[in-house]
Amino acid sequence: MDENSQNYGIVLTTVSSQSEGRAIASALIEAHLAACVSMMPVHSIYTWQGQVNSDQEWQLAIKTNLALFDPLSAKIKELHSYELPEIIALPIVAGFPPYLNWIAENTKQNIQ
Repeated sequence: MDENSQNYGIVLTTVSSQSEGRAIASALIEAHLAACVSMMPVHSIYTWQGQVNSDQEWQLAIKTNLALFDPLSAKIKELHSYELPEIIALPIVAGFPPYLNWIAENTKQNIQ
């Protein structure tokens, strides 16, 4: 495992529409909070306010430096339509070093 891989991760969030996903993805990329955002249609079954729901959503897989989780999370919350958005980070435990370097290059403006 590359020690540097521990700096990087994938943040997941689901949104109600493709247009909302594109707006959030674009804002994250433009702010250099993410290097890449992949969007996929998903079907979610979940409990909310005591009721089981079944909805078509879009999942965003946000590739980033995990040091940016707080500002990235704040940007998602600012733009998200859900009262309680999913915002979870999964660490990258190993990765192709040139790809990890690419993430670093595209997010470095925000790392102190």
